[in-house]
Parts: sequence; C-alpha cells; structure tokens
Amino acid sequence: MKYQKRQKAIILLADGTIFYGKAVGNKQGTSFGEVCFNTGMTGYQEIFTDPSYFGQLMVTTNAHIGNYGTHADEVESDSIKIAGLICKNFSYVYSRVDSEGSLEEFLDKNNLLAISDVDTRALVSYIRDHGAMNAVISTEVDNIEGLKKQLAEVPNMEGLELASKVSTKEPYYFGDENATYKVAALDIGIKKNILRNIASRDAYIKVFPYNSKFEDLEAFKPDGYFLSNGPGDPEPLIEAQNLAKEIIKRDLPLFGICLGHQVIARANGISTYKMHNGHRGINHPVKNLITGKGEITSQNHGFAVNREEAEANPDLRITHVHLNDHTVAGLAMENKNCFSVQYHPEASPGPHDSSYLFDQFIENIKK
Repeated sequence: MKYQKRQKAIILLADGTIFYGKAVGNKQGTSFGEVCFNTGMTGYQEIFTDPSYFGQLMVTTNAHIGNYGTHADEVESDSIKIAGLICKNFSYVYSRVDSEGSLEEFLDKNNLLAISDVDTRALVSYIRDHGAMNAVISTEVDNIEGLKKQLAEVPNMEGLELASKVSTKEPYYFGDENATYKVAALDIGIKKNILRNIASRDAYIKVFPYNSKFEDLEAFKPDGYFLSNGPGDPEPLIEAQNLAKEIIKRDLPLFGICLGHQVIARANGISTYKMHNGHRGINHPVKNLITGKGEITSQNHGFAVNREEAEANPDLRITHVHLNDHTVAGLAMENKNCFSVQYHPEASPGPHDSSYLFDQFIENIKK
C-alpha cells in the first residue's frame, strides 16, 4: 500500500448510526450530503462526474474502485459532482493500458474527500432497510457531537432545487452547425454523452440554462426539444414545468430523460415522490410495454412518477416499467409528440440496449 498510516474516518448517518473507515491518501476534511449507493462494477469516473449526483455521498458496492485509473474522455461534466466517495478497497495502483492517471490524482485535483476500508456491504444493507438519508463523512473522528449538529442543518433532498447548481450559466452549442436537424436542450444537469448521442444523429444542439423560457428556445428555431437529466427534486422546477407545458401545448417534438421525464410528468399534473432508496446502477431491468422486450438499463434517480396517477391520466400511457419494483420507467402522450424515460439511454456508463430512444426522438422530429 502506498500509505503506511492513513487518517481514521467516519460515516455518520442522520439517525446517529456510525460506520468507520480510513481517508484515501492524505486528504482530510468533512463533507455532507445524501448517502446513496451505486451497484455498477465499472464506470466510476462517469458516475462521479454525473451532474445528477450533485450533493450525494456515493457508496460504491463494487469491491475495488480505482483499479483501471482515469481517462480525460470518461467524464460527463466539467468536474466531479458527488459530495464524497465511500468504498471498500481503493486501488492506488491502476493497470489499464490507456489510463492517463490514477483515481487518487483525479480526486485530489477535484478536492474530493474519499473514505475506504468501509464495510460497504453492511452500510448498503442499512441504507436499503432504512432508506437514503443525509450523512457526513469526516476525518474529525473525535468531534461526533459537533458533526451531528452540523448534519442537522443540512437540507433534505425532498423539496431541494439543485438544477441551478449544475446548469450552464450561458447558452452554448454542440455538434455540427450544418447538421440536418436542430435541437434545443434545457440543461437541468445534462450529461455530455447525451449531447454526443443526439449530435451523432445529424443534429445541431443549443443548450440553454435551467430557467430559460420557451421564447428563448423557440428563437433558435429548433426542430425538436429536449429536457435533460439532473439532480434534486422536480417539484420546485416550476420554470422547467412551464416550459414543458408550452412545448406540449404546441405539439412540438419533446424528449425527456430522468429529471426531464419527471418534469414532463408534473407538467401533465402527475405528482412525483422521493423513493426509499432510488435506482442507481448499470444493470436495472426494464420492460418496454410497446414491444414486449426487456432492456438492461443504466439508472440514477431518487424520485419517481406516481404510477396510479399516470395510469388514470387519459392523455398519457406508460411505455416502460422497472421490473424490480414496477415503478414508471417511461411515458408517452397519447395525442402529442412527447415521450420520456426514467433511465439513461446514453449508457455512460452502462449497456446500450436503450440507445434506440435517440433514434425514436429523431423519427418524431422527421414526422
């Protein structure tokens, strides 16, 4: 091991439960957030830079993290978005041929606190039983009472608006300006690989800040509209919901992913709720109710659409369901050019079973 003696560290959950570990490298400090877990065996760099994870302490269930290093192309945003990392075994040595550096160097560059040597099986089991909750990771192991007081002041994820924390401040373009189609994308936490997937289908994209109005997007004269993934609760995103309503009212091609999916649901009067644990991993089974086919999907969300309300709404149909808990995984409007999914067809990281959804979006634009 690179470090002979490392700083002791703790994970303190909001209910007072404590788990122990050691700080990765020489990093010391304290970090707060909602603790959650991801079951993916690969793709840790993409996960750590996914804006949807903003403000969350990530527990990785895979036994080894860092073993294949990092690469500049394997990022989903301009920086690490998780609030902290919790893992079992942290690999200071990496062995992939084309890696450009170690995960430790990547975390240091982004000033992220990470804790290893944690009994992650016990921690994940506890979270599964008691639900996702706020927590703090810290090397201040002798300041338990002080950390408890600080943790009590951290706002809960329910009702929390986080899109403004990760959205672009100014509009920008992505792709080939000579492409056949133009797409206006609302950035409420967009991933780079979503942009790559849309652009690769002969589309030129203009990305707009989270609070943009319909008139802002319309001025680009787009052929289609896209609502991105992102962090936090969809309920406070009133401007995004109003934008979705305007697009739907005009029957313009609209596609939403994850938080964008939830925004479309709320724009149709369907409520959303905070899940007990959420879905985070690259092996979640989904059934396409239109084709009858199963898909293995990449997912990352802590909120979901109310299924009973969706089933009762005559303007909507459920197109996909999650096979583990039967939550809504996809929606389409009956008489409007609008559909959405609760998972990540851009598969970064994850399987490519659902990439056809980007083709479907372009087909809807052609119509």
